[in-house]
Amino acid sequence: MNDVINGYHIQFEPGRDPSAAPLLLLHGTGGDESSLMPLGRVIAPDAPLLGVRGTVMEGSITRWFRRYGEGRIDLDDAARRADELAAFIEIAVVKLRLAAMPIAVGYSNGANVSSALLMRKPEMLQSAILMRAMDTIAPAPGLSLDSKPILFLNGAQDPLGPAESRALMVAKMRAAGADIAEQVTGAGHDIGLNDARAARDWLSQRPVPVA
Repeated sequence: MNDVINGYHIQFEPGRDPSAAPLLLLHGTGGDESSLMPLGRVIAPDAPLLGVRGTVMEGSITRWFRRYGEGRIDLDDAARRADELAAFIEIAVVKLRLAAMPIAVGYSNGANVSSALLMRKPEMLQSAILMRAMDTIAPAPGLSLDSKPILFLNGAQDPLGPAESRALMVAKMRAAGADIAEQVTGAGHDIGLNDARAARDWLSQRPVPVA
């Protein structure tokens, strides 16, 4: 099903098990609501899948928030867009009759908006799988991630997600109490089946309760 909810273009597949924790699929720069659907189905074969399109345009390229250049994030815009995404999730969960808050699966810019969302509105996500992420915004005052499971899937020589930037984000999340796992699943910034299989295996070993 394709629709527009609260200004966001979506693609939704209810899956074979509507009671399963849904995946919120957040594309990288230049992607759209369909970009991560095939990987999402590998990660969670039976779960509802909700692909969403970013609302920020950089020329003709879709993004989740503005930047000043490669790797230079507009932090104020990232915070604002994270709040907008939180408002969307709250509405979408009701409209699509999802059984629980979603697990974010974000790639690149989508991983970064997922981490910004965790820094500001962690109650909107059960968990997160962040593929090729980098550091984003500072945590909200008093942030508690309360053992929330978060998986980072990294490229060994990713030129767009430097290890030192990612380490800063991991440190912020650990300081807030998140349960962090990190795996190397590729050589560079691109993602593929290795990432989907690693995410699937991680979810099967660390099931997130529906609540």
